[in-house]
Amino acid sequence: MDPYISIITLGVADLEWALRFYRDGLHWPLSSAGGGDIAFLRTGGVVLALYPRTLLAADARVADVGSGFGGITLAHNVPSAEAVDRVLAEAVAAGATLLKPAERAEWGGYSGYFADPDGYPWEVAWHPYFPLGADGRVQLPE
Repeated sequence: MDPYISIITLGVADLEWALRFYRDGLHWPLSSAGGGDIAFLRTGGVVLALYPRTLLAADARVADVGSGFGGITLAHNVPSAEAVDRVLAEAVAAGATLLKPAERAEWGGYSGYFADPDGYPWEVAWHPYFPLGADGRVQLPE
């Protein structure tokens, strides 16, 4: 299996609300490839898909039960510590819940967390040892 992720799909409670948050609030561009029950947002790399939670659970043949921490976070790396504060403020203004204000991290960077309208935790981070390339992607060392 080749080592890459092409799409991350979030199971959302209300597709229109999720679209308002990501497309209108965070200004992520919507692809025309979606429609109906699914929306695809173009990012600098991996596609973010939004799909009703009940339909996603049924498609994966798993139960749509439980709440709380799902054992996963998403991350948005930025080029500076100042940008972390800006992005967290933008997310909150768009309807996110601030989970953890930005602070210096034990690994040498600066990060904070917000939750999107469905509770998915997003880390916004500046990492001094993972620089961003010209395409905005994290450049991991070999």
